[in-house]
Amino acid sequence: MRAPHLRRTVTATAVGIAAMFLLSPAAWAHVSVSPDTAEPGERATVAFRVPNERDDATTVRLEVRFPEDKPLASVTPQTVPGWSVSVTTTELPQPVATEHGTISEAVTAIVWEGGQIPVGTYQDFPVSIASPPAGTLVMKTLQTYSDGQVVRWIDVPQAGQAEPEHPAPALSVAPPPAPESTSDTTARVLGGAGLAAGLVALGWAAVRRKPAPVPAVGEREKARL
Repeated sequence: MRAPHLRRTVTATAVGIAAMFLLSPAAWAHVSVSPDTAEPGERATVAFRVPNERDDATTVRLEVRFPEDKPLASVTPQTVPGWSVSVTTTELPQPVATEHGTISEAVTAIVWEGGQIPVGTYQDFPVSIASPPAGTLVMKTLQTYSDGQVVRWIDVPQAGQAEPEHPAPALSVAPPPAPESTSDTTARVLGGAGLAAGLVALGWAAVRRKPAPVPAVGEREKARL
């Protein structure tokens, strides 16, 4: 093998290996929520995906804080083997009216601890949210490592700006469909009735305009006699 060709091969291999490390999801991924969208008025099942971004420590605790400006009446965590879970509910300063009734307390935090997310791996922490309100739910998250370091995923992305270093997981809930107005319904019914009446009128006109039957040849001869 010629020396220039050998150098090109070695360089390409080195670049490929470097790209694998630079683009490694475990090394660069953020704490996120999946899926990150939900339908209005329905129970949403999502999972907080937590990668271990350290190569010298394990993740041992996760705390998710739910927004107080969009109170959630019910958030149910799924059991994760090896982890204990606790749910914190808080009394609201004032009852809040929702499409499913008035609530006086809301879930404000969930903590998983006692387990480990090893180096180079990730863990999903599923939850079920009952009828999340429309809008964007920013759920600030704290990730604690075995050496005591706490990574705060609490930055809120701003429109027109670059993604922050530690973005908070966010769930986007579409607004409910607009209710159908009475006038639209009445117009639709009257339009259908008018179409039906028109079809009946056309059918009756076609019957009235039906030509008289032509007599047979024998009958025409009898008529001449």
